[in-house]
Order: sequence, then C-alpha cells, then structure tokens
Amino acid sequence: MKAEKFPIKIDNEQEQLLIKVKIKSLQQELHTIEQKTTAFEVILRSHLINELIEEQELTVLYKKLQQQKKEKRLAQKQRGKNFKDTKTLKLTAKTIVENTNEVDKNEKKKLYREAMLHVHPDKFSMNHEKIDLATEITTKLIEIYQTGSLNDLKTFHSHIFSGNALEDFASQSVQKIDLIEDNYLQIELENLIKKLEIAKAKHTYKVLTEYENPLSFISELKEYYTDRIFKLRKRTRKAS
Repeated sequence: MKAEKFPIKIDNEQEQLLIKVKIKSLQQELHTIEQKTTAFEVILRSHLINELIEEQELTVLYKKLQQQKKEKRLAQKQRGKNFKDTKTLKLTAKTIVENTNEVDKNEKKKLYREAMLHVHPDKFSMNHEKIDLATEITTKLIEIYQTGSLNDLKTFHSHIFSGNALEDFASQSVQKIDLIEDNYLQIELENLIKKLEIAKAKHTYKVLTEYENPLSFISELKEYYTDRIFKLRKRTRKAS
C-alpha cells in the first residue's frame, strides 16, 4: 500500500522570506508616500510663513498666560486653611518610576549584551556575506537599545536567537531555536501596515491625492490661520 502524499507546508524559513518581501514592498510604498507628502507640505509652508510664525508666537504667549494663571490659583490655595501639600506624594511616585526605570535599564543592558555577543560581526570573519548581514543586525540592535523600549529589545533579541536574523548559526545555538518563538518580522510587518495607514490618512496626503488642484488648499489654510490668529490675539490682548 502506497503511503499517502500530503501537501508540503511552507517551512519557517519560507514564511520569513515572504514576510521580508512584504516588508520591503511596504517600506518602499511608505517612503514614496512620505516623500510626496513632505514635498507638498514644504510648498504649503512656503505660502504661509507669516501666518505660521505669528500663530506660533501667539500660542506660546497664550500658554505662558495660562501657566501664570495656574500658578496664581495655586498660590491662593496655599494661603487657605485646608491646603495639603502634594509634593510628598509626587516624590513617592517619582521614586517608584525611577526604580522601575532602573530595573528596565538593567534588563535592556543584559539582553543587549547577549544579543550583541551572539551576532557580532567578528564571529564571521571568514564569511564576508555574513559579516555584512551581522553588521546590519548589530546596527539595528544598537538603535533599538538606544531608542526603543524594553519590549522592542526583547522582540529583536528573540528574532536574533531564533536563527531568522542570521540563517545558519553555530550548532550550539540550534538547540535554542526550537524553544524560541520568533515574531519580530511579523510585528515589524504589522507596524509598517499601521504606519502606512496613518500616512495615507494624513490630511495633506489626502489633499494631494484627492483634490483636483491640491494647491487650492492654500486658501483654506490661510482662512484657518486667519481665524486662529484672530482668536489668539483676543486671548492674549492683556499681555500687550
């Protein structure tokens, strides 16, 4: 009796490759959209220089006045009989936050060192292709360590140790691969999809792609800023 033939499933390596292709495509699309939007916004700003400057100056002045009012009200409360100092509570909360940050900082340092030692380019001195790939990975690792969250670093740490960042690790690492779920690329893909949605939903991009004459938006913006400046002038007239 012949053995039944089952359809061959796409293995993990093929899945990772497909996700990488999708990521590359989305990155290019996002880059194109952001470039077009930025160029259009530069044109818009060039027609609204005076309005933008005055609106910003008035906004800063308005916030300053609001802060002064807040400080005045606080001073009045402090003179009252039932005033309670909240500084102690704030200091306690700050201490808790600082302690938490210190724990996270130590954990990030530990994960960073583990990942860096595991994928450092010096390990692949006899393989030029691997050196280039390891350099890319360590560059990304440094970026996440310096600017990302602890969860970001944990995810990329798992990605490195899964074997998908560098496809063929040393044999002693292979035993760890099956124990680690690699979801870095999937998360990267999901984040890109969200970024693309946000980029496409941006009002200036919609104007650029949906208006018959996108530059007609300049008159709409002038009307908006004229109204806003008028209101801010009224709110800040006492400071004059």
